Amino acid sequence: MIREIDLSELIAALAKAHERVSDILIIAGRPFQVAADGRLHVVRLPDWPIEKLTPLQTETIAFNLMRKNPRLFRDLVETGSADLSYRLPDGTRFRVNVYSRQGTYNIVMRKLPATVPSIAELGLPQAFYRIAQEKNGIVLVTGATGQGKTTSLAAILNEINEREAVHIITLEDPVEYVHTPKKATFSQRELGTDFDSYAHGLRAALRQAPQVILVGEIRDRETMEIALAAAETGHLVFSTMHTIGAANTINRILGFFTIEEEHQVRGRLADTIRWIVGQRLLPKVGGGRVAIFDILYNNIRAREIILKGEEEGRTFYDVMRQGSPYHMQTFDQHIIELYKQGLITEETALAYCIRRDIVGREIDIIKASRGEKTSDLEVEKLRLDLEEGDWRWKK
Repeated sequence: MIREIDLSELIAALAKAHERVSDILIIAGRPFQVAADGRLHVVRLPDWPIEKLTPLQTETIAFNLMRKNPRLFRDLVETGSADLSYRLPDGTRFRVNVYSRQGTYNIVMRKLPATVPSIAELGLPQAFYRIAQEKNGIVLVTGATGQGKTTSLAAILNEINEREAVHIITLEDPVEYVHTPKKATFSQRELGTDFDSYAHGLRAALRQAPQVILVGEIRDRETMEIALAAAETGHLVFSTMHTIGAANTINRILGFFTIEEEHQVRGRLADTIRWIVGQRLLPKVGGGRVAIFDILYNNIRAREIILKGEEEGRTFYDVMRQGSPYHMQTFDQHIIELYKQGLITEETALAYCIRRDIVGREIDIIKASRGEKTSDLEVEKLRLDLEEGDWRWKK
């Protein structure tokens, strides 16, 4: 049996095995691995001379991580995975997921920063300062797992904490960033320890006198309904969804409800949605990763699309592309800016863009201005198009 001190020493060694470690992977049939800058690296530890972890070894490590909370064993058996937090003696914290795979138990540990980041430290767009000034409504940060949504939300809450004397309730799975009260008062609650479901936790939060509520993730109809009700009664609600793009996010929400309810739900969303922010991480020139954002603010044009749906010539993409006065932008506009700054390559820009035709044209303009060979012979025509405002990227 692995003793607690041995386990903490193992995890501490893995966390320091590479620069910029973001995740530790303990997978049966594989050696110890860490993720850094979005790539996996095999780790060989002198005190743990293991070529390939056996199912018994990964199970032993997993059970030692979970042994203080019997609920986690039930979750693992009933759902196939369990989420928890883990802290090393030096204060380093991890978000841990234990999951079953073909009869084995495996572990992924996400390393959490020791301090809560600020909007400025993360270099987030100016829109995030405006988001932090909202007084009510719903703000959704969307994207796949591991794209930094939780970190961005932590920075927004930190900004509120710096300037607003409000009660902030967070419902998390697990608690990742521990906020030190400044002007705000925090009640950070953890799924499985302090509440049994997001819906129940959110319903209870409405009786706990909050001005701001963070829900770790909206996964179902019940949670969405309560979030809408909270926003409609004057609360500011932050949450995440595993969607990409504003249109997909709205469609996912509508999918929680019946077709007969769609008109009413669209109306409620049009009244309560304040911002939808999409987030992705791209490989950065020289190593590391850089975040890109698409940002939708619910202005008059966006509200109309939420109510009636997208159609040719009237899309969320168009609203964001033309919405710079409201601090809106598309992924593509952010990609072009990062390419212009030399932070990402042309290959990365074209691989991650939404509209390859638009991004390709913009790249050709930039390359032509640098005297580089372009992929399009009509660069001069494209430049004229830009001057007429057809494709111009606006800050």
